[in-house]
Amino acid sequence: MKNFTTVLKIAPAFLLAGSMIHAQTQDSTTKEKKIEEVVLIGYGKQKKSDLTGSITSVSSKDFNGGAVSAGQLIQGKTPGVQITNNSGAPGSGTKIRIRGTSSLSGENSPLIVIDGVPQDFVGMNGVSDPLSLINPNDIETFDILKDASATAIYGNRASNGVILITTKKGSAGKFKINFSTVASLSTKMGTVDVLNAQEFRDFVNTYAPANYKTRLGNADTNWQDQIYQMGWGTDNNLALAGGIKGLPYRLSVGYNEQNGIVRTNSFRRTSVGLNLNPKFFDNHLSVNVNAKGTFTDNRFVDGGVIKAATYFDPTQPIYSGNSNYGGYYEWLDSGSATGYNVNASSNPVAMLAGVRDVSSVTRGLGNIQLDYKLHFLPDLHFNVNAGYDYTKSEGHKFKDAIYRQGYGDKGSSNFYSMEKKNKLLETYFNYVKNITAINTGVDVTAGYAYQDFHTIIPGAITYKGTGINAQDLNFETQNTLISFYGRAIFTVANKYIISGSVRKDGSSRFFNGTRDNVWGVFPGVSLAWKLNEENFIKNISAISTLKLRAGWGKTGQQELPALNGNKPNNYPAFAAYNPSYPGAGYQFGNEFYFMYRPANYNPNLTWETTVTKNIGLDYGFSNNRITGSIDLFRKDTKDLLVYADEPAGGLSNASWQNVGDMKNEGIEGSITLVPVKNERTTWEVSFNATHYKPIVTKLKDRADESFNMEVGGIEGGSGNKIQAHAVGYAPNSFLVFQQVYDASGKPVDGAYVDRNGDGAITPKDMYYYKSTTPDAILGFSTKVSHKNWDFALSARAVLGNYVYNNAASNSSLQSASTNEYLQNVFYTAPEYKFSLPQYKSDIYVENASFLRLDNINVGYNFGEIFSKGSNLKIYGMAQNVFVITKYTGIDPEVFGGIDNGYYQMPRIYSLGFNFQF
Repeated sequence: MKNFTTVLKIAPAFLLAGSMIHAQTQDSTTKEKKIEEVVLIGYGKQKKSDLTGSITSVSSKDFNGGAVSAGQLIQGKTPGVQITNNSGAPGSGTKIRIRGTSSLSGENSPLIVIDGVPQDFVGMNGVSDPLSLINPNDIETFDILKDASATAIYGNRASNGVILITTKKGSAGKFKINFSTVASLSTKMGTVDVLNAQEFRDFVNTYAPANYKTRLGNADTNWQDQIYQMGWGTDNNLALAGGIKGLPYRLSVGYNEQNGIVRTNSFRRTSVGLNLNPKFFDNHLSVNVNAKGTFTDNRFVDGGVIKAATYFDPTQPIYSGNSNYGGYYEWLDSGSATGYNVNASSNPVAMLAGVRDVSSVTRGLGNIQLDYKLHFLPDLHFNVNAGYDYTKSEGHKFKDAIYRQGYGDKGSSNFYSMEKKNKLLETYFNYVKNITAINTGVDVTAGYAYQDFHTIIPGAITYKGTGINAQDLNFETQNTLISFYGRAIFTVANKYIISGSVRKDGSSRFFNGTRDNVWGVFPGVSLAWKLNEENFIKNISAISTLKLRAGWGKTGQQELPALNGNKPNNYPAFAAYNPSYPGAGYQFGNEFYFMYRPANYNPNLTWETTVTKNIGLDYGFSNNRITGSIDLFRKDTKDLLVYADEPAGGLSNASWQNVGDMKNEGIEGSITLVPVKNERTTWEVSFNATHYKPIVTKLKDRADESFNMEVGGIEGGSGNKIQAHAVGYAPNSFLVFQQVYDASGKPVDGAYVDRNGDGAITPKDMYYYKSTTPDAILGFSTKVSHKNWDFALSARAVLGNYVYNNAASNSSLQSASTNEYLQNVFYTAPEYKFSLPQYKSDIYVENASFLRLDNINVGYNFGEIFSKGSNLKIYGMAQNVFVITKYTGIDPEVFGGIDNGYYQMPRIYSLGFNFQF
């Protein structure tokens, strides 16, 4: 495994920086030009005032501070966009949803385009979130395309919206150096509310039989405190920008190191970015070169260590007093071949000591974009964009033989790797002309796109001390997209704007031996009326902006969840033979052989399509001191991609199918006010709100009204699931029994409401109770600058979302007397007094509405204390400051709505310095 060092990673960048500095001192520069504010719309740009679709732009001046991943920069900043952290582990990244869900089993994340290069949707082994490989400090803007009239130009991957990320560029002008450094300290928010040692002794002595009472220990161990720590971090970034003989450039180098609040967990990222933006042939040829390299080192913690710390008996000591299992206390079983109780939780401290899980990931993302303004027809541009995205990961998971984790195998060592090679070629013509004779502006685009995704996963080898090694099969796959697209925008009298686009996509993913389902067509159209340009409004000085928008569009979905180990599911419609998996070999004599067997497939599989209708109003008053927008939308998705049961007689009992429909209606709005704005003080306040309601309108044909598709696996029992998709309900609704309570309001053990009145409690009495879909998502931010001081904060609220508390449901009186060991319980267990776990009770589906203060910072700008043109700013910052909620778990913001061993978000305190020269 590679052992990258920081010096080796950044040395080439500093050598290049040195040559640029030397050249800069000898060359004269031109003054910077102020560029009119525009918004990217996909294969082009448009003045913000002329937008016809629902598009939001967030620039670096409005980003959240302290972000470690790109998604955190805009968390809570824009309506219709919900960004949830995957976990509190450093480098874990975020999940992004635009206007809720559009698919049941397909991908629900938006398409992300970085400097013109669309990203794939498949994860990377050894990486929690591929977007965490991008340095947030290099990002300049996010342009978020939300409705289908705006996203249809991206066709088959645009049903969940599109996010266009633009990184910072150089500009012709004086040579500039910017260096920032931040030191941070992370702490836990709290701990799961389980019983302490004395409370647990009382619990066992009250409810357990005599032979279990004797298993109580004499210690007082807070296991959660034993696995958590205060984690320090640092984030350092150096940027050099300027121009050399008409060659604007920006070179950036960054190093980020974060230690998690769970011991042994860490994340290190070194990044290098280079942007070159020269122009040639009397500015007829514009060249944009973007190159980014990142090198990350991760050390992960065992996914079960937080659950183990939650449930392990607090009356037991950390160490056993002997050398067995590394000296750590473990539950024993004399009848077991390993000597320990295989049903019991592992000692969480031993889990941290006994497992080392590390990875190193290298990523190179680059593209060159040429825009040629034809000499003989300057209104016509020809654009070529060629990009390459290469990622390679290598990982090693080692389990020490002396600890329980590796004891059974006498130690194990697993080596894995993965490689992705994605290629892009796009070309398009763009004709822009203002026809004065008819007072109409014309903007026409026509183009072609080719993108290829190549994934290689060598078979991972697991070496075991027993000599019985295991090796996965080699895996390699490729997926290709070919597209033709066009768009026309007509602006009449600077009042009326008409935009139409169409894209024809071909995907190898739906190849079934023919081209019947390979191609899809995705059109979009939108209109805008700039009311503020009309004479009857133009003279009203209080109205600065007033624009009515309406749009319709059709987009596609072709992304399916990856197979095990981040293997892209590229050919679900094609008949093929694949090698059997390890453990499914055929025995000849004493040897087992891998056999080729037919893979399950559906030759009729095709696109999932979403039609979106949108109407919106953009407004601005008092010289745009008050600005905002309101949008109403409806999304109708047909031919939902779902992995569903199929009739007997096929190659499997389930397959990928197009089985149903879904609708999603909503409203979103934003408002920004500038109450104070003068030479000394500026105060800005922003607020946004979103409401949407997705409903499944159809599932399988000929299914009765009771049909559902269960999802949302939980821990406890065997194969239990707590959520379901059903017609007439929101996706991922909780499917539970209605709990019965006594006269004093206490839940009755094992008693549920007979909802169908047949005199018996059966699964037919279960009902759909709440879901993970919130009633409202709110965002608030404000910033104040006064003289040299500045202050900012941002907060979010999510109302009406529900979470299943699996830690509570897994706790009952049975925990004190099962499988020859003791297991701690959630604080509700002695209150509810359930003799057995009641996993399906609605009592565990909790209101997880919350208000979170995400970020608060204050800074002071010292100005030119070093030299003319220099600047020093010092600031302090706190993140995840507080959460107000009724939810009884640690954190109410759990993606997926099932709380089971969630790695909580840390509270972070930071001190930063920013130098400019």
